[in-house]
Amino acid sequence: MMNDMMTHFDLLQPADLDSALDMLSRHGADAWPLAGGYDSFDWFKNRGKQPGVVIDLEGVEELRGVREGGDGITIGSMTTLAAVEGHPLIRSRYSLLAAASAQVASPQIRNAGTIGGNVCQDTRCWYYRYGMTCYRAGGNTCYAGARGAMNREHAIFGADRCVAVTPSDVAPALVALDAEMIVRSAGRDRVVPAAEFFMQPSVDITRMTVLEPDELLTAIRIPGRWAGADFHFEKVADRKTWDFALVSVAAAMRDIGGVIEDARIVAGAVQCIPRRLTAVEDGVRGRPRNQETAEMAGELAVRGADALDYNHFKIPLLRNLVKRAVRGA
Repeated sequence: MMNDMMTHFDLLQPADLDSALDMLSRHGADAWPLAGGYDSFDWFKNRGKQPGVVIDLEGVEELRGVREGGDGITIGSMTTLAAVEGHPLIRSRYSLLAAASAQVASPQIRNAGTIGGNVCQDTRCWYYRYGMTCYRAGGNTCYAGARGAMNREHAIFGADRCVAVTPSDVAPALVALDAEMIVRSAGRDRVVPAAEFFMQPSVDITRMTVLEPDELLTAIRIPGRWAGADFHFEKVADRKTWDFALVSVAAAMRDIGGVIEDARIVAGAVQCIPRRLTAVEDGVRGRPRNQETAEMAGELAVRGADALDYNHFKIPLLRNLVKRAVRGA
């Protein structure tokens, strides 16, 4: 349970990416890569996670910045959320990502928190975070899924033993933009589509992403296919700042003469992973962008939702956010 103290760890501060990857290779699961650090130190105290080695990535300049190349842009994983929010290339071509970044926590956190750290966060489930031996922590029960549990923030789709959701605000935007995650280790590089970067609990309930212990998310590549599209991002939370989404929707759409040519619509905080609403995308494609289409999209978005004791409100909330995204509110 919560103990508000950290155990001893060795702090390593690599000056370049190769050194950081070598450290990860040597220390493996005993190492914790540190980005902005706002979430990490809470985990060390509250959850009792006890890495033997913390690898501070602050000095690795290769992981910072926004670069234009090919038909899109590449964002270093250590680029701060404030820099993403304010970058002219992102604001002009991919304003969906700028809008999502602007909704993370508070200005103080966005000035230090990074885009890589945001997508790699562990879940915020109260029971897991404060030390209960749930399925995700190696136990044999889900406390949040039990009758009468505190579960208003939890999943309404895709629960497999665990009903926790990903807390990342930028993740739905990255999935909607067909982003690619550049993952490196000392021995190999690989490119993972954003939609496949987040781990289903049915595959591995102990991880939120596909990153292996010796791997590092080094960059996020956004292709040009959605550049300049009509974007919509909306997040509903209990407070306007310093809070996590109850439901969010990220949408990228193209229409010709008022008829929807193509769409990407992704919901956050309704499933363990960002939930791409493919049924909605298929349903609106080729239809006029009007109230009738929006109503249909809202109903498709919530089909199959399974609420817990205290999060029934997420169903009408998701329905209405999708309607607003399709209508273009």
